[in-house]
Amino acid sequence: MRKNRNNRSLSPRERARVRDPKTLLARARAMRHEASDAERLLWRHLRARQLAGFKFRRQEVIGPYIVDLVCFDARLIIEADGGQHAEQQVYDQQRSAALAARGYRVLRFWNNEVLNDIDGVLERIRMGLVRSPHPDPLPEGEGASQPSGEKKHP
Repeated sequence: MRKNRNNRSLSPRERARVRDPKTLLARARAMRHEASDAERLLWRHLRARQLAGFKFRRQEVIGPYIVDLVCFDARLIIEADGGQHAEQQVYDQQRSAALAARGYRVLRFWNNEVLNDIDGVLERIRMGLVRSPHPDPLPEGEGASQPSGEKKHP
């Protein structure tokens, strides 16, 4: 059974209630005031389009999940993971897969990595933003340049 921030166990009924969109939105708003030191540091560097001009939002609801930081334009989610995530790696992988199915890429950083190497973390985020795939890519072969001297065969 998972535990909430108050360390009390959640029953399956309580977990279902927590996934209610209105409850999720209220929880996301509350979480903005309960950010970890790593989340606050990331937010300080990502807010107001400070990183490559991309807009980030914090503690946003995406489907049944609340993500730490998201850039909707680049479809990039940033997660700052504390020690509890070492014990829930399977859940985190499933969550990342579910978010990927919605078209998002997830970058995860350990809190100590954010706190001890913020420049390296920001560079990896910047690279993730720059490598962001086009939302409407051309079909395979269209618009791609042909190497010189090679002809496309029908």
